[in-house]
Amino acid sequence: MLYLTFKFLHVLGVILLIGNVTVTAVWKVFADRTREPRVIAFGQHLVTITDWFLTATGVVLLIIGGYGAAMVTKLDLFGARWLVWGQVLLGISGLIWMGILIPAQIRQAKAARAFANGGEIPASYRRDANRWLWWGIIATVPLVVALWLMVFKPI
Repeated sequence: MLYLTFKFLHVLGVILLIGNVTVTAVWKVFADRTREPRVIAFGQHLVTITDWFLTATGVVLLIIGGYGAAMVTKLDLFGARWLVWGQVLLGISGLIWMGILIPAQIRQAKAARAFANGGEIPASYRRDANRWLWWGIIATVPLVVALWLMVFKPI
């Protein structure tokens, strides 16, 4: 029963993490494309909220569930290549988020608060939004590959 609880937490974490980063990117792109300062600012505000509540929660559940399930089953975390690569890919994605995406997101949130009431959208916001989108796609690829490895265990 304990293993299934950890497995459930792990799967729920994956759903929250990959689901939120994917859906957030889609609706943020559509909000940015409106070129309406209030819509963009609201969208950016929601990115911040959903990242704190869904993405961060997803990461925590993913880690607790995955390592908990491994601990209960006495699975060697470095014994299976699929498991090693899953951890490496999660780490790569996390490094991209910490080093590029979160700083860009913070700058966008600050800029969005400044133009939320109809001010001009600065070029720096557009640059950060573009950077955030492309690096976000790049950071999502390792997560999807890790998910594939966890399900199919090919190596």
